[in-house]
Amino acid sequence: MGHYIVRRLLISIPVFLGITLLNFLIMNMAPGNPVDMLINPNIPKELLEIKKELLGLNDPLYIQYVKWLGGFFRGELGYSFSSFAPVSQLIGARIGPTLLLAAASMLVGILIAVPVGVISAVKQNSKLDYVMTGLSFLGTSIPPFFLGLGFIYLVGIKLKWLPTGGMSTLGGSGSFGDILMHMILPVIVLGITIAGKKVRYVRASMLDVLHQDYLRTARAKGLSEFLVTNKHALRNALIPIITIIGAEIPLVLGGSIIIEQVFQWPGIGQLTMEAILSRDYPTLMGINLIAACVILLTNLFTDIVYSIVDPRIKYS
Repeated sequence: MGHYIVRRLLISIPVFLGITLLNFLIMNMAPGNPVDMLINPNIPKELLEIKKELLGLNDPLYIQYVKWLGGFFRGELGYSFSSFAPVSQLIGARIGPTLLLAAASMLVGILIAVPVGVISAVKQNSKLDYVMTGLSFLGTSIPPFFLGLGFIYLVGIKLKWLPTGGMSTLGGSGSFGDILMHMILPVIVLGITIAGKKVRYVRASMLDVLHQDYLRTARAKGLSEFLVTNKHALRNALIPIITIIGAEIPLVLGGSIIIEQVFQWPGIGQLTMEAILSRDYPTLMGINLIAACVILLTNLFTDIVYSIVDPRIKYS
C-alpha cells in the first residue's frame, strides 16, 4: 500500500502541473485584466501602463506562468492584485470555514442518503419507496440558492429560529455554540442537495446487490433480514457509492460558492467571487491550486477506502 501511495503521488505531479497550466491559460484568455478594473477618467493612461508593467502583465504568457510556478516551488503564491495581501494569507483565512461547511454538509448528506436509499430499495415499489424517491427528486431539482432563500425567509425571518447569515454574531464572542447556530441553515441546504443526488445511487446499488445468489444463501442459513441487509448487502453496495462520494467532494466545494454567497459565509466561495470580479489572477491561481490538490487527494483517498471496504482489492 505504501508503494502504491508513493507511486500515485508521483503520477499526480505532472497532472497537477497540467491543471495549473490549463487554468492559467483559460484565465488569461478571458477579456479584461486587473488594470482595466481601475479605469477612471482621472487616471492618466501612462499611469495605467506603469501599473501593468509593475504587475508583470506586459510579459509574455509563458514568462508569467514560469514566474508563478517558480514562486509556487519557493512556497509563495504571490500577492493579490486587488488587496496586495499575500495570496497564501487570504486563502489561509478562508479555507477553514469552507472546509468546515463542506465537511459538515457532506456528512449530513451521507447520513440522510444511505439509510433512505437502503429503506427505499428494501421496500421497493411500496408507498414508502415512492415517497422517498419523490423527495430525492425534489432535493435534486430545487436549486440550492432558491432552497437557501426559502429557508432564510421561513426559518430565519418569519420564525426567527436561526441566524440567516455570517459565521458568528456581530460583536459576539464567536463561541462554538454561536458558530454551530450559524452553520445549521447552510449545512441543511447543502446537505439536502447532496442527499437528493445520492439516494438514487444508493437505492440502485442496493437493488442490484439484494438479488444476488449469496444473499439468498445467507437467508437460507437462517440469518435475519436485518443482518442480511446491513452486514452483507450494504457493504457490497457501498463500493460503487464510494466512487460517487469521492467524485462529489470537489463538486461540494464548488457548490459551496453559491451557498456562501446566499448565507454570507466567509469562505473560499466569497473570495473566489471577489477575485473573479476584480480579475485577481494570483488569487484565482491560488484557489485553483487548492481545488486541484483536493481533487487529486480525494481520488487517492477513494482508492484507499476501496481496499478497506472490499478486502479483495489489493494494491501492491
